[in-house]
Amino acid sequence: MEEVFQNEIIKQILLKYRTIWAIGHAQSVLGWDMEVNMPKEGITERSVAQGELSVLSQKLILEPKFVELVEKAEGEDLNDYERGVMRVLKRSIKIAKAFPPEFVREMSEVRSKATIAWAEAKQKNDFKLFEPYLDKIIELSRKAADYLGYDEYPYDALLDLYEEGLRTRDLDPIFGKLEKELKPILDRILEEGKFPKEHPLEKEKYDIEAMKKVNLEILKLFGYPLGTRGRLDVSPHPFTTEFGIKDVRITTRYEGFDFKRTLLAVVHEFGHALYELQQDERFMFSPIAGGVSLGIHESQSRFWENIIGRSREFAELVYPILRDNLPFISNYTPEDIYYYFNTVRPDFIRVEADEVTYNMHILLRYKLEKLMINEGLRASEVAELWNDEMERLLGIRPKTYSEGVLQDIHWAHATIGYFPTYTLGTLLATQIGAYITKDIPDFYEKVQRGEFEPIKEWLREKVHKYGSVYPPKELLERSFGEGVNPEYFIEYLKEKYL
Repeated sequence: MEEVFQNEIIKQILLKYRTIWAIGHAQSVLGWDMEVNMPKEGITERSVAQGELSVLSQKLILEPKFVELVEKAEGEDLNDYERGVMRVLKRSIKIAKAFPPEFVREMSEVRSKATIAWAEAKQKNDFKLFEPYLDKIIELSRKAADYLGYDEYPYDALLDLYEEGLRTRDLDPIFGKLEKELKPILDRILEEGKFPKEHPLEKEKYDIEAMKKVNLEILKLFGYPLGTRGRLDVSPHPFTTEFGIKDVRITTRYEGFDFKRTLLAVVHEFGHALYELQQDERFMFSPIAGGVSLGIHESQSRFWENIIGRSREFAELVYPILRDNLPFISNYTPEDIYYYFNTVRPDFIRVEADEVTYNMHILLRYKLEKLMINEGLRASEVAELWNDEMERLLGIRPKTYSEGVLQDIHWAHATIGYFPTYTLGTLLATQIGAYITKDIPDFYEKVQRGEFEPIKEWLREKVHKYGSVYPPKELLERSFGEGVNPEYFIEYLKEKYL
């Protein structure tokens, strides 16, 4: 295979970039360990270590010689890969330059304190404990938007941090369409009662060791390289982390009941992991290794979770594994498993929401975030607005803060602008489902037989192998000829549920 990086200046840039990459690598390991292994009080030193490494990384990105090299490469005749390197680095430099070091440090400290306050507020169901921190985070996030700069709305600057090129003007029509279409679909599903609101399997208690075996068996079916390039561990929140192309780890959690929660979390995280594992290995140690954006990443995890994991064929495929490890399964059929994986009901909790209602949870957060950043909404107004919107969209009103405004950690982490990427991913997953079934007409038969190689190969060719070479919108245009289109999702729901 020929080298992808041929330009001499780019080669010099990449040599210098290695140290920045290594710091990121170390931070990933520390982050993974914090979730999986670290004793609770270790957070005191760990957060300082992470903060110092972030500052060091920012210094290296802004080092005059490094910036000079990047500027020098501007006028060169570059190939697509090299142009990708330039795009990613220029973006990193712009973001690093935007924030003064004291702002970075303040944000980091507020984030750590807010996270602790949030956890306590959630546990005690007392929003007042978190309120002053949320006000501070809104204030700092508005400041961040000003530092970054924007054309139309301050919120756009934050959206772009998480999804390169994303703007309110892209999202308003998408969410407008969903707001109009989803409630009538939900009402009809609930009325017809074919898909259950609740399922007896949600209450069945399972043996955690047996369930671990089930998850490992499913990952083997998918061809996840356990032990060679991957691991499955336990953490409070399921996540995927890549230390590089050759080491991509996933986690899940075990609650001892309602086994679909841990199983579908593993299927979801596998989708994220596969995206990282199927990168072009020539991108190793470079800025274009790794998934291009949160939205594209989420489309991969949602594709595996929803299009594959919630299909009838997948229920039939995994049924023998479930039956052999979980004794209570023998009282149920594969068809029961399918309906259990596809219960539909309005729920307070986003992470427990089904395919039909999930995007309404994001719409609610999108509306509130726009008000926070564009209008300066106060924390004291957030909880009530949350409950009103929840009632309007889903017809249910939270009784506690913990099942309402305090349920997610994102605002405590100051990641305002992150939530919409979940909807982008969910919508894109159904688009990819429509495209792949055109190209592989026996797609679902392959799922039923556990033949995942052609599916993985298709995903590699269309999405994974490009890493971050092209920005998200360009990648979609190149591979599929169109951007995010909510029509596919609406059609998918109607076809599946009505």
